[in-house]
Amino acid sequence: MSVVTDVEQSIRNLRREVAVLHAELPRYGLVVWTAGNVSARVPGHELLVIKPSGVSYDDLTPENMVVCDLEGRVVEGDHAPSSDTEAQAYVYRHLPEVGGVVHTHSPYAVAWAARGEPIPCVTTMCADEFGGEIPVGPFAIIGDDSIGRGIVETLRGSRSPAVLMQNHGVFTVGPTAKSAVKAAVMCEDVARSVHLSRQLGQPIPIEQSSVDALYDRYQNVYGQR
Repeated sequence: MSVVTDVEQSIRNLRREVAVLHAELPRYGLVVWTAGNVSARVPGHELLVIKPSGVSYDDLTPENMVVCDLEGRVVEGDHAPSSDTEAQAYVYRHLPEVGGVVHTHSPYAVAWAARGEPIPCVTTMCADEFGGEIPVGPFAIIGDDSIGRGIVETLRGSRSPAVLMQNHGVFTVGPTAKSAVKAAVMCEDVARSVHLSRQLGQPIPIEQSSVDALYDRYQNVYGQR
């Protein structure tokens, strides 16, 4: 099989995967209308697959996913890509371990982002998935790589696969697009739980040694291997 055919097959597979994963965002109440997106890196190539801009979730298909290079330029597709493309391309360029990026405006997490406040690690789920608090990144304007720079600066040195971009919303990363979607779902669940706990009183922090133990178990032992 030729190299060109390998690339074409990888892109075809990722178009299908990314299109299917987008259905999880409205399913879990993480987006409204056409907001939000999922992208995936094409393994071994300087390319990504991302949602087209302003297209309804009901109308998303593998065929209308857009292929871009890691500068955010369209390589293949009949639609304009998401307005977050340059930001996500920046993430892929600077975090080579990242294979998928997700952006949502999930309401509880956005409420924390609007306050510019990290979500404290006061639940075992937060320790499991995020390894500590969910951090806040700086305010940045949409449309260029500014958001990408904020994501990278905030997540470098953090175990969290999620960042709350101030006054904006959630960006999550993972080794695959599916893992980034999972992080987005869990981020909203943690944001909601901690918000509710604050309505009842002051949440109890989890000691760092326990956070570390929970994170290690969940990341390395939990589930099927």
